[in-house]
Amino acid sequence: MQELFKEMIKNEVKPLFARHGYTKKGLNFRRVEGDLIYGFNIQKSQGNTANHVRFYINCMIHSKELAELQSMTSGGKTMGEQAHLTCRIEEIVPSAPDRYSLTPDTDLVTFSKELLSHLEKAVEYMENITSARDIVEYYMNITALHLSEETFHYLLQNGDTTTAQKYLQQLQAKYGAENRWAIFQKKYAAIFAEFGMQFILQDV
Repeated sequence: MQELFKEMIKNEVKPLFARHGYTKKGLNFRRVEGDLIYGFNIQKSQGNTANHVRFYINCMIHSKELAELQSMTSGGKTMGEQAHLTCRIEEIVPSAPDRYSLTPDTDLVTFSKELLSHLEKAVEYMENITSARDIVEYYMNITALHLSEETFHYLLQNGDTTTAQKYLQQLQAKYGAENRWAIFQKKYAAIFAEFGMQFILQDV
């Protein structure tokens, strides 16, 4: 199954990504478009055997604009090509499984067809994210703590105080009862103060 996996990557997955402008290095596929770097990583499970290969598909986007913003807020520390948007394929392609599994009983024709279909949909989804704003929108839409500090910096730096306040209320509603909220609240208050903005929380 290990050899079948390698052949599938070489003969089917690599050509698919190549058609979309991605280059391959190991099990990583990368494409640069303006200020964004798009990436896919095929992560093999540590418990694989000769007859059972399991793998996950990670999707990533690095934003130069967000990296510069992080550098400014971290005393000039650069983050390299650290991904700002990162997710598993099933998070953006609902029909995809949380992991793929190859065994001697696998119908390879069906497996390959479904895998390539999922990858095409993931590439299409990623191609619709074309700016730093799209990345912060992605996390605001799911009310995530991940990238939340960068999101507030981005919004306030661009004068979008209404969206920043709305996002703050979303985060408070979702995480306000958790012990860690006090830590994030302090960080957010400092960011708002940095931009001379009033920090308004909801009454709970």
